Amino acid sequence: MVWIMEYKVHRGDTIAHVKKVMGSDWQTLKKLNPAAVGRSKANGNWFVREGAVLTGQPKSDFSTILKTAEGRTTTTVGGNGQANATAAKERKHTMNAGETVWGLATKTYHVNPEEIIKANNISDPRTLQIGQTLTIPQAPEKPDKESVVASWYGSYHQGLPMANGEPFDMNAPTIAHKDIPLGTKVLLENPETGQKATATVTDRGPYVKGRDVDLSYKLAQRLSLDKQGVGNLTLQVLL
Repeated sequence: MVWIMEYKVHRGDTIAHVKKVMGSDWQTLKKLNPAAVGRSKANGNWFVREGAVLTGQPKSDFSTILKTAEGRTTTTVGGNGQANATAAKERKHTMNAGETVWGLATKTYHVNPEEIIKANNISDPRTLQIGQTLTIPQAPEKPDKESVVASWYGSYHQGLPMANGEPFDMNAPTIAHKDIPLGTKVLLENPETGQKATATVTDRGPYVKGRDVDLSYKLAQRLSLDKQGVGNLTLQVLL
């Protein structure tokens, strides 16, 4: 199976950012996506159209694309170079037409893409074939509940692309977390008020020392953290 990369263009995206995310060069992207690009009559500069979906076959090393898309790498290895034993539980998946490692990881199984790459010794996802069976690691078990320090982000980031490629919506029930797989559903609770809310991990962060979770503004309101800005919550992974 040929691995195809897709990316939806968001407000403020530059050509340099799009090339980096897609792992491709500008000439190839223009050729493959003529309806998604345009050229200014005023100054002759090229641009990508907001809302357009770009497709292409990345030329970059896949680990580079993962770092760009998620802003991090998280695979944990021991001193002997083997995957951490906490990820021993596995599932099997047979590749179908149009499926990608990224889609399986973030939308179907809620694991980190690089964990699938490592579990199957994949050097290049573009070589995967229809009918090929992949091992899908399960994420290490997490505590029933864990205490987290939460902050929130709002209008300043509205519409900007998140780690999952979608535009940030300050009114949606979404959170940023450093390592919980994208697409994971969680339950948040304010222990002082008893308020609860479910949310989906869609972004990476926060990157301020001492903070564990960034909430959308709407979630911060529902959990009574919008005025104080930072507070303690409990977090439970649901799915």
